[in-house]
Amino acid sequence: MHTALAPFLGLTTSHEAVKQAEKLVMQSLGVIESVWLKGDAKFLLGSPQPSIADLSLVCEIMQLEMFGDEVRDRFLGAHERILVWMDKVKKATSPHFEEAHELLFQVKKARMVQGSSSKAFEPRQSSKQHQSSDDQRQNKRQTDRQIDLVI
Repeated sequence: MHTALAPFLGLTTSHEAVKQAEKLVMQSLGVIESVWLKGDAKFLLGSPQPSIADLSLVCEIMQLEMFGDEVRDRFLGAHERILVWMDKVKKATSPHFEEAHELLFQVKKARMVQGSSSKAFEPRQSSKQHQSSDDQRQNKRQTDRQIDLVI
């Protein structure tokens, strides 16, 4: 999230912060798989249907989607149990799962179209130069709402 949102918000990115976050995510995924998904339980609490715990956690992990398949696979590729569990949650909550993650998939698509870089989130200067102040304020409000939805 740091590399995706920091440039858009006019903040500098920190390579060290990214490294620390990646390490924490990898450790967390390991704990999820070895503690919460061990055994034959279909969902986190062993119930036959997903709980709020499943829904909350899957939404957090789904944020990896916005970085594209390569990054997602780097984090989740070694965690087969997590991938299977995510698929079960998705199937059990369809079509609501897709609706809840629609904006996330739009962000992913926009990033892929614009070359997978964090620049996909930077405001386009050339188009803003030709907009009125009212248009710029309206666009900023819309962008702020979209960021709130992603976060």
